[in-house]
Parts: sequence; C-alpha cells; structure tokens
Amino acid sequence: MTAHGDLVADRVDRPVTVGVTGTHSTGKSTFLARLAHELRLRHVEVSTVADLGEEAKKMGIPILFNHTWASTLWIITRGISSELEAWLHADVVLVDRPVPDALGYYHAALEHRGHRADADELAHLNSLVRGHSRRYDLIFRTTLDPTIPLGDNKARDDNATFRRLADQHIARVLDDLDVPHELLPADGHDHALDHAINLVLEHVKNAI
Repeated sequence: MTAHGDLVADRVDRPVTVGVTGTHSTGKSTFLARLAHELRLRHVEVSTVADLGEEAKKMGIPILFNHTWASTLWIITRGISSELEAWLHADVVLVDRPVPDALGYYHAALEHRGHRADADELAHLNSLVRGHSRRYDLIFRTTLDPTIPLGDNKARDDNATFRRLADQHIARVLDDLDVPHELLPADGHDHALDHAINLVLEHVKNAI
C-alpha cells in the first residue's frame, strides 16, 4: 500500500491550463491570441503551446487525412512534452490543440480513407489522451460554421468533407472519453473570453 505521504510527494504543481480544440479554420488561434493578450494586460504570465501541424509537415510526418497511428502518437506525445515544459514558465498555459484533437483527426482520417484502427493501438492512444486530459482546467471546442472559409495564412487542406469529419470526430472523442469541455461557437468568443479570464484569475489568486 502507498503511504499518504508518498501520494502528496508525487503531486506536481502546474499552472492553470486552457486548451482549444476543433477542426481547422474555426477560430482557435484567434481566440487564444485574444485570451493571451487580455491576460497579459492583467499581468498574468502566459505560455503558449502551438499547433504542431506545421512542425509535423516540415518533418515529413503525415497529417490531416493522411494521419496514421504513429503520426497521431507523435503529435500527442510531443504536445504533452511541450505542455510540461510550458508549466515551468507561466501562471497559465494556453494550448492550441490539446491532446484529444489529434485523436479526433486520426479517426477522421481513418473514416476518410475507409480504414479501421487496430484495437490495441487505439487503446494505447485512448489511454494517453484520457489520462492527460485530466490536466486541463478548461477545454473549449470550436463548432464548425461551414460558411466561414478556410484561412489563407498557412497551407491547409481544402477538403470540406474532411474538415467536417474532423469536427465530428473531435466531438465524439471528447464525449467517448468523458473529457469535460465547453462549446466555442464562432459568435460566442466574447462570452468564452470572459469565462476563461475569470477562471484563470481565480486560480492565480488562490495560488498566491
């Protein structure tokens, strides 16, 4: 049996962590930039963890509808590592695509290609995502408005069908793994911004 003192000693202090997940071009980066700006105005130390898609692409790791089990595992574990590093330097960590996001894209890629996941490999991914998702204090999931076009600030997949599949499967992953989250509609950023700011400030106040 583990002693109570061992349990206490094994706990890890971390800053409040907010993630935004959702399919591409649904306002995640824009929302997080606004949130970071507002928090810094309030003298909160902010670290950000960026979307890993561009880094994966430069390395030749398949993304979007070419996602594989290995590429999904890379994104999940790289994301976790980046978040752990960010914990050391801030009062709040803002995550563009928390770990459930990669798993949703993997499912979308499998459906798009007409493939099925290996049960053992999928169980491993589910375990990683479920376990780490408890570390997020707040997750927002953007909702797809298909009338809003894809952004032009980076190379993106322009397959509307896959974009919709990613939206559906991210929502399904969050529900299937019982990951608490709140919706972030395109017209609801102001309300979500206020909610996130208040949550962060409350955590920071309690940590002093």
